[in-house]
Amino acid sequence: MYDPTVARLTYRALLGRRRALILFALPVLLIVIAGAVRSFSGADDQVAVDVLGGFALATMVPIIGVIAGTGAIGPEIDDGSVVYLLSKPVKRPTIIFTKLIVAIAVTMAFSAIPTFIAGMILNGNGQQIAVAYTIAALVASITYAAIFLLLGTITRHAVVFGLVYALVWEALFGSLVMGARTLSVQQWSLAVAQKVGDGDLITSDVGLPTATALLVAVTVITTWFAGQKLRSLKLAGEE
Repeated sequence: MYDPTVARLTYRALLGRRRALILFALPVLLIVIAGAVRSFSGADDQVAVDVLGGFALATMVPIIGVIAGTGAIGPEIDDGSVVYLLSKPVKRPTIIFTKLIVAIAVTMAFSAIPTFIAGMILNGNGQQIAVAYTIAALVASITYAAIFLLLGTITRHAVVFGLVYALVWEALFGSLVMGARTLSVQQWSLAVAQKVGDGDLITSDVGLPTATALLVAVTVITTWFAGQKLRSLKLAGEE
């Protein structure tokens, strides 16, 4: 189910100069914000939750997921180079699974690590806040990568739709609108963070069993559907 050659090509595409600069921008901004906030307000658990929840988990993680998930396959479909890949003796579900693993790894690296660093800067992991949000970022990275990889297989405007989802649904509705929170990856991952963290500063509108089931279900379903969509692509000369 995992092809090293496909993985190597995908890593090369995702970590090219232009995309790498974009991937680095948000993590650097988060760490700069954390440093500035710490210098002005000192170590404050509530401030740490506000920054990590309001910026890192609600904005940075989904946007990085958009870049990694759609970038893992979208450009190849757009420019037609996917035809070369599909002509090789590699099963199409294997291609999708391999690209998903790469997208997850990139999303985790560029979201979870800076989230932990920012958390340590903000309050030194008081009440396990840095660790809790780091784990939430890791969990969310898996589901976001799967969702945005699917978008990359079904539309040429995957980045646009992905950013609308990340910024409007997750960052806005997922944080503010009560009914929408139960259908938010952000809230599902917050349920995990709530379990890990000490105290009651981290909260979620979704219970941990429900959140876990939804995270797994959405990841599996979107990955399967992406595989089916790629399988339906026809090469010239295919019957």
